[in-house]
Amino acid sequence: MKDSFGREINYLRISLTDRCNLRCKYCMPEDGVSKFPHNEILTLEELYEIIKVFVELGINKIRFTGGEPLARKGIVELIAKVSKLDKVKDLAMTTNGILLKEYAMDLKKAGLNRVNISLDTLDEEKYRTITRGGRLNKVLEGIEEAKKVGLTPIKINTVLIGGFNDDEIEALVNLTEKDNIDVRFIELMPIGEAANWAKEKFISNNKVLEKLDSLIAVPREDVSSPAVYYKLPNGRGKVGIINPISCKFCENCNRVRLTSQGRLKLCLHSNNEIDIKEALNKGQDLKKLILESIEKKEESHHLEEGKYIKRNMNQIGG
Repeated sequence: MKDSFGREINYLRISLTDRCNLRCKYCMPEDGVSKFPHNEILTLEELYEIIKVFVELGINKIRFTGGEPLARKGIVELIAKVSKLDKVKDLAMTTNGILLKEYAMDLKKAGLNRVNISLDTLDEEKYRTITRGGRLNKVLEGIEEAKKVGLTPIKINTVLIGGFNDDEIEALVNLTEKDNIDVRFIELMPIGEAANWAKEKFISNNKVLEKLDSLIAVPREDVSSPAVYYKLPNGRGKVGIINPISCKFCENCNRVRLTSQGRLKLCLHSNNEIDIKEALNKGQDLKKLILESIEKKEESHHLEEGKYIKRNMNQIGG
């Protein structure tokens, strides 16, 4: 399945819910957001039918996101069904890790291959502050359980925030020294109602390389990956740099997103959406609709021009 620019689209990121057990400052405004009514959210049955169509069209890599995907009831059962689809080669999840200790073994048995865990600080008080009440020990326990059951390689996603965690870069990088853990630094993106806050706190990921000149560049294995990887001289894991603001990677984009409301987003940083849920409920030809939509996928985003999307990140999926 190719778009009009010849890019092979084989990666689908699926938001299972807009709900989350944290309230991270860069994800949603302080007073929270209005939750989608249940009747607007894709049922797991609808979601499975849509996934089957995408897989038939060439999607072989699927990632479940949220909100917090583990907050969605029935997630383990859904993963068990999706993992049995013959053409699915990689099944992953992005989670905040709070519930991971509880779910890790069941997820592994259901067929989940690996997890990405959002973690912006190793300081308990700072974690509580940025998440507005989260407990760091829950995440650390979740990471250990994921390692234990084999949901690997584990990737830690760290949003770099000026004046907050830029003094922890070295400590976070050191997580890659003795464990097969990749730590990926992601530039703070101005999205939704938190856009102004994000712009004030933005710093370039180049600061990682400035602070750690001992990092060694790693040959790029997957050109569609947004991360450029490095490693410590004797490190087991890798250090990833993801620069959606200072360095676009649209040329090799291979992904599309499905929101929990059943809207297809061809680009994370675009307000354009296609209503797949409505088409499914009306009995329309989903294959035809998806293929026609992929043809309209944007060539690139325009964050550098100050064109920000209106939805909050919890409503889109990471």
